[in-house]
Amino acid sequence: MALSVRPISREDHLAFIASRPSVSHMQVPSWGEVKPAWRAESLGWFEGGGDRPAGAALVLFRPLPKLRRYLAYLPEGPVIDWSAPDLDRWLKPLLAYLKGRGAFSVKMGPPVVVRRWSADAVKAAIADPGARRLGDVPATEHEPAAAGVADRLHRMGWRPSRADGEDGFAAGQPRYVFQVPLAGRTLDEIQRGLNQQWRRNVKKAEKAGVKVVQGGYDDLPAFHTLYTETAERDRFVPRPLAYFQRMWTALTAEAPDRMRLYLAHHDGEVLAAATMLTVGTHVWYSYGASTARRREVQPNNAVQWRMLTDAHEAGAAVYDLRGITDTLEESNHLLGLLRFKAGTGGHAVEYLGEWDYPFNRLLHKAVDLYMSRR
Repeated sequence: MALSVRPISREDHLAFIASRPSVSHMQVPSWGEVKPAWRAESLGWFEGGGDRPAGAALVLFRPLPKLRRYLAYLPEGPVIDWSAPDLDRWLKPLLAYLKGRGAFSVKMGPPVVVRRWSADAVKAAIADPGARRLGDVPATEHEPAAAGVADRLHRMGWRPSRADGEDGFAAGQPRYVFQVPLAGRTLDEIQRGLNQQWRRNVKKAEKAGVKVVQGGYDDLPAFHTLYTETAERDRFVPRPLAYFQRMWTALTAEAPDRMRLYLAHHDGEVLAAATMLTVGTHVWYSYGASTARRREVQPNNAVQWRMLTDAHEAGAAVYDLRGITDTLEESNHLLGLLRFKAGTGGHAVEYLGEWDYPFNRLLHKAVDLYMSRR
């Protein structure tokens, strides 16, 4: 039976998301409000004359300057049956709809896992002087269905997006992430999964009197002060405070616990802070920030352990620490972040990455500019 694609209401979109165990936080309706430079639309897939969507997506449209043509972007989506052998049945009506809306190109991020590496495998790869990139190291687990999805996308005319970000961090969303599985594990088991340094640092923070508390909207300026310091130290361009205020307002209006803010206090000073996002049973560590002062009391480990604990208590199936570098070069400044995340005892995960379908190849060359301004 043929599938059709049409706009759906916010309520129908949220109802569909509630029926799924895991949907990216970038595929909820409120994410469109976080990105005001883009125009957002919720879409649903319908079978025959059905009135309940079989799939859904948040699409972000970004106009080309002076032209009524758009880049259509589905970050970490759409939410459809990616295991379907007739994948074109799902994607052809999407392309037809977006072309009719004036899209010159479509970019999407299939939520399809390709490979996983255990924390021990990552640690061994970092220690191996012959290993240059994580993708070159034998994986602990493979998802055989991913190759079939990639093959079907190629045959339909989709192409992998050009990854021109630094060391695995593309202009869109990260292809490599680090996740800690929580489902079916006790908190003691999760704690035993931390490496020795992590367990030592968590205890050191507790002994030093570091207190991790949940903050609110009024605490975002304190978070942002640390965040801008972190950006200068780690060499990335920080987002403005207004971005986080907009994110808080939009996400918490949709669901009170969609976004949380945690702050690590020590002797009257905030030393570290982080944001946490939740959709269904999936929890993300979204943004982190810290000062270089008093690092010896380990506030970063304290914040992460508190968020892990709260995620487990809330019944989360996975705690996602988001992007990691795929480079294993000792000289790379992002390697320390990979070591930090690997210390949680989870696993590195490679997704299928982002894919493009250009309707107009000349205009498609503007995609890099659009992604850099998102």
